[in-house]
Amino acid sequence: MRVIAKKILREFWIKHNDCKKQLLCWYEETSDSEWKNSHDIKREFPSASVLGDNRIVFNIKGNQYRLIIKINFDYQMVWIRFIGTHADYDKIDANNI
Repeated sequence: MRVIAKKILREFWIKHNDCKKQLLCWYEETSDSEWKNSHDIKREFPSASVLGDNRIVFNIKGNQYRLIIKINFDYQMVWIRFIGTHADYDKIDANNI
Protein backbone atom coordinates (compact mmCIF):
# COMPACT_ATOMS: atom_id res chain seq x y z
CA MET A 1 0.00 0.00 0.00
CA ARG A 2 1.11 3.53 -0.69
CA VAL A 3 0.31 5.82 2.25
CA ILE A 4 -0.44 9.49 1.48
CA ALA A 5 1.05 11.30 3.42
CA LYS A 6 3.49 10.29 6.12
CA LYS A 7 4.07 14.00 6.78
CA ILE A 8 0.65 14.21 8.45
CA LEU A 9 1.63 11.44 10.86
CA ARG A 10 5.04 13.01 11.50
CA GLU A 11 3.53 16.40 12.31
CA PHE A 12 1.12 14.72 14.71
CA TRP A 13 3.74 12.70 16.59
CA ILE A 14 5.90 15.80 16.98
CA LYS A 15 3.02 17.30 18.99
CA HIS A 16 2.07 13.97 20.63
CA ASN A 17 5.39 12.19 21.05
CA ASP A 18 3.82 9.42 23.15
CA CYS A 19 2.32 7.85 20.00
CA LYS A 20 5.31 8.10 17.66
CA LYS A 21 6.23 4.43 17.98
CA GLN A 22 2.67 3.24 17.35
CA LEU A 23 2.19 5.51 14.32
CA LEU A 24 5.51 4.43 12.81
CA CYS A 25 4.54 0.81 13.35
CA TRP A 26 1.13 1.38 11.73
CA TYR A 27 2.79 3.16 8.79
CA GLU A 28 5.33 0.38 8.21
CA GLU A 29 2.77 -2.42 8.50
CA THR A 30 0.37 -0.62 6.18
CA SER A 31 3.08 0.20 3.64
CA ASP A 32 4.11 -3.46 3.54
CA SER A 33 0.53 -4.70 3.12
CA GLU A 34 -1.35 -5.64 -0.04
CA TRP A 35 -4.91 -5.48 1.23
CA LYS A 36 -7.57 -6.55 -1.24
CA ASN A 37 -10.58 -5.73 0.96
CA SER A 38 -11.60 -4.65 4.45
CA HIS A 39 -11.45 -8.26 5.69
CA ASP A 40 -7.69 -8.24 5.06
CA ILE A 41 -7.39 -5.11 7.21
CA LYS A 42 -9.46 -6.65 10.02
CA ARG A 43 -7.20 -9.72 10.02
CA GLU A 44 -4.17 -7.49 10.57
CA PHE A 45 -5.88 -4.90 12.79
CA PRO A 46 -8.83 -6.59 14.55
CA SER A 47 -9.84 -3.45 16.45
CA ALA A 48 -10.15 -1.35 13.28
CA SER A 49 -13.65 -0.13 12.45
CA VAL A 50 -14.90 -0.28 8.88
CA LEU A 51 -17.01 2.70 7.83
CA GLY A 52 -18.72 3.45 4.55
CA ASP A 53 -16.98 4.83 1.46
CA ASN A 54 -13.84 2.74 2.09
CA ARG A 55 -12.98 4.53 5.33
CA ILE A 56 -11.31 2.71 8.19
CA VAL A 57 -10.77 3.91 11.77
CA PHE A 58 -7.74 2.65 13.67
CA ASN A 59 -7.25 2.89 17.42
CA ILE A 60 -3.77 4.14 18.20
CA LYS A 61 -2.05 3.72 21.56
CA GLY A 62 -4.82 1.95 23.41
CA ASN A 63 -7.53 4.09 21.81
CA GLN A 64 -6.03 7.36 23.07
CA TYR A 65 -5.80 8.46 19.44
CA ARG A 66 -7.83 7.75 16.34
CA LEU A 67 -6.62 7.50 12.77
CA ILE A 68 -9.04 7.59 9.84
CA ILE A 69 -7.97 6.56 6.39
CA LYS A 70 -9.67 6.30 3.05
CA ILE A 71 -8.47 3.41 0.93
CA ASN A 72 -8.54 2.47 -2.72
CA PHE A 73 -7.94 -1.26 -2.90
CA ASP A 74 -7.60 -1.37 -6.70
CA TYR A 75 -4.77 1.20 -6.73
CA GLN A 76 -3.32 0.09 -3.37
CA MET A 77 -3.45 3.64 -1.98
CA VAL A 78 -4.28 4.95 1.48
CA TRP A 79 -5.06 8.57 2.26
CA ILE A 80 -4.88 9.82 5.82
CA ARG A 81 -8.10 11.74 6.45
CA PHE A 82 -7.79 12.40 10.19
CA ILE A 83 -5.47 11.84 13.13
CA GLY A 84 -6.39 13.14 16.55
CA THR A 85 -7.22 12.42 20.14
CA HIS A 86 -10.28 10.40 20.99
CA ALA A 87 -11.93 13.63 22.16
CA ASP A 88 -11.16 15.29 18.81
CA TYR A 89 -12.59 12.25 17.01
CA ASP A 90 -15.85 12.59 18.93
CA LYS A 91 -16.27 16.09 17.45
CA ILE A 92 -16.09 15.06 13.78
CA ASP A 93 -18.20 13.07 11.35
CA ALA A 94 -15.88 10.16 10.56
CA ASN A 95 -17.98 9.17 7.55
CA ASN A 96 -17.49 12.51 5.82
CA ILE A 97 -14.05 13.77 6.78
